[in-house]
Amino acid sequence: MNVGVIGSGTMGSGIAQVAATSGCKVKLYDTNQSVLDKSKAVLEKVLSRLIEKGRIDSNEKSRIQGNISYVNSLKELHDSNLTIEAIIENLEIKQKVFSELETYVADDCIIASNTSSLSIASIASSLQKPERCVGIHFFNPAPLMKLVEVIPAIQTSQEVLDKSTKIIADWKKIVAVAKDTPGFIVNRVARPFYGEALRIYEEGLADFATIDWSLKTLGGFRMGPFELMDFIGNDVNYTVTETVFTAFYFDPRYKPAFTQKRFSEAGYLGRKSGKGYYDYSEGATKPVPTEDKELAQLIFDRVLVMLINEAADALFLNIASAEDIDIAMTKGVNYPKGLLAWADEKGIDWCVNTLDALYSEYHEDRYRCSPLLRKMNRENKTFF
Repeated sequence: MNVGVIGSGTMGSGIAQVAATSGCKVKLYDTNQSVLDKSKAVLEKVLSRLIEKGRIDSNEKSRIQGNISYVNSLKELHDSNLTIEAIIENLEIKQKVFSELETYVADDCIIASNTSSLSIASIASSLQKPERCVGIHFFNPAPLMKLVEVIPAIQTSQEVLDKSTKIIADWKKIVAVAKDTPGFIVNRVARPFYGEALRIYEEGLADFATIDWSLKTLGGFRMGPFELMDFIGNDVNYTVTETVFTAFYFDPRYKPAFTQKRFSEAGYLGRKSGKGYYDYSEGATKPVPTEDKELAQLIFDRVLVMLINEAADALFLNIASAEDIDIAMTKGVNYPKGLLAWADEKGIDWCVNTLDALYSEYHEDRYRCSPLLRKMNRENKTFF
């Protein structure tokens, strides 16, 4: 199978590695030759490290490298059976690239976007054959993260959806099919992990270190929200939040925080800039959390119930199945449990009562309880 990957940044290079490892012949395209050269050098390092760890041998390294060619002309992708675009999150640029690409590839070539938040329907509208377009959203780093969201637009044919899910499954990835709505599954459902943590900080209830400690200690999350935002990059995380907020017609549940906006404006982007919510400079002292179990419980419960509410609402609005929502959150962002399974464990009545208490205190629409949770509580049902 011939695969074209558009964009040789971190994500595009990772997708190329995944496809090449699975035996596909990959052409990695970029207009910038220096970026292509960097991608080739990074793959050399990654594969050499895998040899050192005993994961692959030198023959496998040569096979993977031999399956990837680096091209700087979009015409070179003419023989692709599948193309995946992984470039800047700008709708007009993506549409322009797709429109040009379609003039080179065969009529049965699937044209996919790796966008994390843009409308697949809008991207597909740039094509003469929009039914061939689909969203195939990998998570970073693509070779390591198991989850891939596959998103059909309203124009996408069933044949293209079926072929796409089979290809990704053959690449040994876990597929979650999502409706073409802002943020799909993961970037929609995960918003309260950051947003509610930022709100708790802005209210002065706890500092960054204490909020992170609370969620790691009581929730079992691998990273706290402020550690994770620093890892992702405050600019990137803020942009996704702002995009989702705007796309949902300014629903207050997705409202961005001024704290994150100011940190982004100040250039405090996290690890990549040396400073974010934490200081990553050499010799910097890591702040000590306030290990107050009662405060930690309050923080954990508040963030968790908001995550559960978002997951329940995604199911209520048929964004994905309950199984795919929970798989997406455990495999896409490494949550310790699926949120809907967590809701069953905590009790649907606990979820409803906790949300109602927050709404009663704040009278803000961000704390409105999902109709599905309320209905399930009334009927004494569980998700699984």
